[in-house]
Amino acid sequence: MTEDMSPAERYAAAKLRAAEQATALAPFREMYDFDLDAFQLEACKALEAGKGVLVAAPTGSGKTIVGEFAVHLALEQGRKCFYTTPIKALSNQKYQDLVKRYGAERVGLLTGDNSVNSEAPVIVMTTEVLRNMLYSGSQSLIGLGYVVMDEVHYLSDRFRGAVWEEVIIHLPESVTLVSLSATVSNAEEFGDWLDTVRGDTEVIVAEHRPVPLWQHVLAGRRMYDLFEERDGGQGGGRREVNPDLERLARMENSRPTFGRDKRRGRNMREADRERERRQRARIWTPSRPEVIDRLDNEGLLPAITFIFSRAGCEAAVQQCLASGLRLNDQEGRERVRRIVEARTAGIPDDDLHVLGYFEWLEGLERGIAAHHAGMLPTFKEVVEELFVQGLVKAVFATETLALGINMPARSVVLEKLVKWNGEQHADITPGEYTQLTGRAGRRGIDVEGHAVVLWQRGMDPGALAGLAGTRTYPLRSSFRPSYNMAVNLVSQFGRHRSRELLEMSFAQFQADKSVVGISRQVQKNEEGLAGYSGSMTCHLGDFEEYSRLRRELKDRETELAKQGAAQRRVAAAAALEKLKPGDVIHVPTGKYAGLALVLDPGMPSGRTDRHRGFDAQDGPRPLVLTAERQVKRLASIDFPVPVAALDRMRIPKSFNARSPQSRRDLASALRTKAGHLVPSRHRKPRAEAADDREIARLRTEIRAHPCHGCAEREDHARWAERYHRLLRDTRQLERRIEGRTNTIARTFDRICALLTELDYLEGDTVTEEGRRLARLYGELDLLASECLRDGVWEGLGPAELAACASALVYEARQADDAVAPKLPSGKAKDALAEMVRIWGRLDALEEDHKINQAEGVGQREPDLGFAWAAYRWASGFGLDEVLREAEMPAGDFVRWCKQLIDILGQIAAAAPAGSSVARAARKAVDGVLRGVVAYSSVG
Repeated sequence: MTEDMSPAERYAAAKLRAAEQATALAPFREMYDFDLDAFQLEACKALEAGKGVLVAAPTGSGKTIVGEFAVHLALEQGRKCFYTTPIKALSNQKYQDLVKRYGAERVGLLTGDNSVNSEAPVIVMTTEVLRNMLYSGSQSLIGLGYVVMDEVHYLSDRFRGAVWEEVIIHLPESVTLVSLSATVSNAEEFGDWLDTVRGDTEVIVAEHRPVPLWQHVLAGRRMYDLFEERDGGQGGGRREVNPDLERLARMENSRPTFGRDKRRGRNMREADRERERRQRARIWTPSRPEVIDRLDNEGLLPAITFIFSRAGCEAAVQQCLASGLRLNDQEGRERVRRIVEARTAGIPDDDLHVLGYFEWLEGLERGIAAHHAGMLPTFKEVVEELFVQGLVKAVFATETLALGINMPARSVVLEKLVKWNGEQHADITPGEYTQLTGRAGRRGIDVEGHAVVLWQRGMDPGALAGLAGTRTYPLRSSFRPSYNMAVNLVSQFGRHRSRELLEMSFAQFQADKSVVGISRQVQKNEEGLAGYSGSMTCHLGDFEEYSRLRRELKDRETELAKQGAAQRRVAAAAALEKLKPGDVIHVPTGKYAGLALVLDPGMPSGRTDRHRGFDAQDGPRPLVLTAERQVKRLASIDFPVPVAALDRMRIPKSFNARSPQSRRDLASALRTKAGHLVPSRHRKPRAEAADDREIARLRTEIRAHPCHGCAEREDHARWAERYHRLLRDTRQLERRIEGRTNTIARTFDRICALLTELDYLEGDTVTEEGRRLARLYGELDLLASECLRDGVWEGLGPAELAACASALVYEARQADDAVAPKLPSGKAKDALAEMVRIWGRLDALEEDHKINQAEGVGQREPDLGFAWAAYRWASGFGLDEVLREAEMPAGDFVRWCKQLIDILGQIAAAAPAGSSVARAARKAVDGVLRGVVAYSSVG
């Protein structure tokens, strides 16, 4: 190739190669045994040029290479790099990866419950740890050059997303930020914000998957391709929904319903049933063992099957075991056993029995496992390790697996396209579908990945194709100020500067951007208002003033008319309430106007009669028999004026409203008895407007106004009406703009006002109580601080304090108000009751200050559901007994215990000097950090 170049071109190429060799990127590329992709090279070059980067790329595309280059640059420059992840499992995994590459002495780990080599130049940590370091002004920040934020799209998470924005906003300007995100549809918008708050930021978006993904639907014994490639005519092709799938859906939806057509003979129905049986033989949802067996036969394992239920994942493993499914040979089984026994050697035998170890091991030996948040962390890590090594080939997982650890498969199976979102069963979004199926296809191993959706009754192939073909996964900020954030910001920057910082959040950036279109409409409206104002100008006087008088008159007349109508409805309802069965009345208006006999007067006003199928909130609804033999329940609309009984009749006890004969006889008797009666005419009362002084005043002023005599008065009035209608619309738009702009700052002001009332703030000064609050992180930070201030926990033992602190972190997966939680007796029970009382006081204060929990701000009610389990565990009771009483999976128990340890550590640090609470908190940490909780900490 070089022979074809001119000397000048060869010189230029040699010079370019020499320049590339002089960069930090050249030796970094040599550390990998594969070439870097174009987007990876582009991002790395931008980093070396001193720019921040946002890399948005599909799962499994290798965007973490860019994060690892930031580590490489930091070490080369003698600076520090913090690598942040959203979850501890991902932190642990990244720590192990970097230790292998750079050595244990240069890499550290900081999570909520682990600290390994914390002064190393490269530290892997959870994002919350970095946020806390920034607020506390940690010395570890000295020399920090790079921060990698892996899975930065987590900032959409409504519970934890605010932490990402806090870190991005508060990082020193000298720090270069590397943001790694899944493919999001508004990466450019997020990049614009990063450019605003962090300076020069390069946005690199990679849509291309390194391993092609094929979409399938498994129905019965057949695997259908979801899409069919159609020739475009010029070498290009277009994807359309597979017509075989559409035909299948039509056939299933048109299945006959038997037994309804009596005109058909027995032979015809038998033929239909036979056709139905043949159709069913082709279409069914395969069982879980059948799916895995089918994938195994087609060479599509390893596979992850996403089941949106923990119990479903466990049941799937048991079903596969019961079917006799085996995916490992003898050698594989022995390797699995060796690895599992080595990783679980520190777990006592008694605990292994409690944790279902032997059933779990049997599944692993056969190459089958579950993976969900209810599992013991050690068990999950073993599953991940065996899956990566190819010793577990079928994993049944909840969707949490798609959001974190590096665990790609050849195939991904989705059982259903509906999941429980905490409130209802909802269809999964295109973003969720992309995230889940993104696990399919292992780079460097698989030529292609496969996403398989199981056929379900009523499936729409077109809707599925829409899910699979849409790449909409917008990043939406969940940032909201908190009490802890407020005192930390005011302490460092003062109120005014803190307010400005919060207005730099991505939440405010998005809100401000959303009002651009509204602002443009307001501008157009204002131009229109100027034109209308000119058209309604009158040479005789101020027509705008005249128009205002006319509007006031119209509004007053409308108001009085409404009052009169309301009074008439009340009078009519009062008259209806006086009716009794047997009253003969005249229905004044409506479809059933005329003579009628009251069978049932209906319910009195303000009561309901659900068993009769109506709600009588608007007044009685009498059941009547009309002279035309109809039995109807009338409504208040049928009685615009009061009604009175004209006469009375006896209703026979044998009367049956459903019997035509009964109705005919009683209606005949009604006509005979009362047919000659004529109802008295209802006199319409004098209109209130006739005697209203305000109306008289306005009419006088209108007649006296100069514009009243204008020949073009009504033309001017039409323009004035248009002017005021447009003005009203414009004011509404302006209120919408006001509601969307400065929303974060307004919330911050309300929080500061409440904290000032509670003596946590005094203007720009943080009080002693405020400094205590600054050391308490979490959803119930203010409640914890108030409990410390009021001495609620003084005198409690370690186990009792653990029970109380658990209420600050625990939140049940599903609300269960039916059964009161079991609580420890004595001081702990009194302290928990006092905590709930304090929360009630804070809740009322938040309402006064318009701090809305529905918007993610404020203190939720403390949940006492974990108090008994925390008390028993901290008291030294065995795992078997505690789990049995708590009715909780081991993984959930360990996770809540770790969060409990974290809050106890904060309480120990924040407790007043000389307080017994600090000592009790430290002892409680020792009591909780034992057994299954202690050996579940990786690091």
